[in-house]
Amino acid sequence: MITLESGLRIYLACGVTDMRKGMTGLAMLVQQSLAENPLDGAVYAFRGRRAGLIKLLWHDGVGLCLLTKRLECGQFAWPTATTTGRIQLSSAQLAALLDGCEWRAPAKRRRPELAG
Repeated sequence: MITLESGLRIYLACGVTDMRKGMTGLAMLVQQSLAENPLDGAVYAFRGRRAGLIKLLWHDGVGLCLLTKRLECGQFAWPTATTTGRIQLSSAQLAALLDGCEWRAPAKRRRPELAG
């Protein structure tokens, strides 16, 4: 189980990524395409063309970590592109994404108007 800190920075790399890349290749993408430091402790998420697989890359203070998740059915919701090539997520949005749920605009729950 992964515990997400509330102050953790999480970035989604917009568009598609070659999922054959490993830690080093994804770290190079973070450095060159996103203009970020892959060793700064932030989480970077990547999705392939088929949309059923994502990879998360982060440095935990000791070493570089890579988490891969493949959905049994369905696809991960993903933005196409932005001017920076990335968007920032909250830890709750990342948790929804990893669950395979819609993280961009979750359905609002209706509250009862009367108790009883």
